[in-house]
Amino acid sequence: MSTFAAAAVTLQLFLNTASASPHMKYIDAVCDRALDQAFCVKTLTTNPPTAAPIALHPLAEAVIGLALSHADKTAVFVDETAKKDPTLQTSFTECHKAYLAVAAALKSANVNLKQSPDKANYDVRSSSVHMRRVTELIGKNTDKASTTLKEMTVQMEKLLDLAAGAADAVRGRR
Repeated sequence: MSTFAAAAVTLQLFLNTASASPHMKYIDAVCDRALDQAFCVKTLTTNPPTAAPIALHPLAEAVIGLALSHADKTAVFVDETAKKDPTLQTSFTECHKAYLAVAAALKSANVNLKQSPDKANYDVRSSSVHMRRVTELIGKNTDKASTTLKEMTVQMEKLLDLAAGAADAVRGRR
C-alpha cells in the first residue's frame, strides 16, 4: 500500500471514530446548521471549550463564547487603531461601535439561551446588520489595518454563523 493510500485509510478511520464519539453528536447538531460545515467541525473540534462537549446547551454557550471573544478582541483592535491613525479614526470609530453592538448581542444570546433559544438565535442573527456596516465602512480601503479588519470581520461572520447554529440546535432540541 502506498504512503498516500495508508494516510487516506488512516484519515478515514480517524473521521469514522470521531463521528462515532458521543461528543460528535452535539458538534454535528451545530455544524449541520452551518454554512461552512468544514470550518465548523475544525473550529469546534480544535478549541478546548468546544472540543468535548458533555451536552448541547454547554456546547452552545461555548460556541457563543468563542464568537464573543473574537468580537471583544476585534473591538479592542479597532479602538486602538482609531486612536493611532487619524486617517482611519472616523470609520474605525464606527466599526468599534458595531463590534461593541455585536458583543452586546452575543452576551444577550448567552443569557437568553436557556430560557428562550429563539431569542438567543435572534440576538446572534441581528449582528449581521453590524457586520454589513463594518464591511461598508472599510470595503475599499487597502491599508494594512483595514485589510486586517476585513479578515477579522470574515472570521466574525463565520463565528456568528456557528453561534446562530448553536442557538438553533438548542431550539430544535426543546
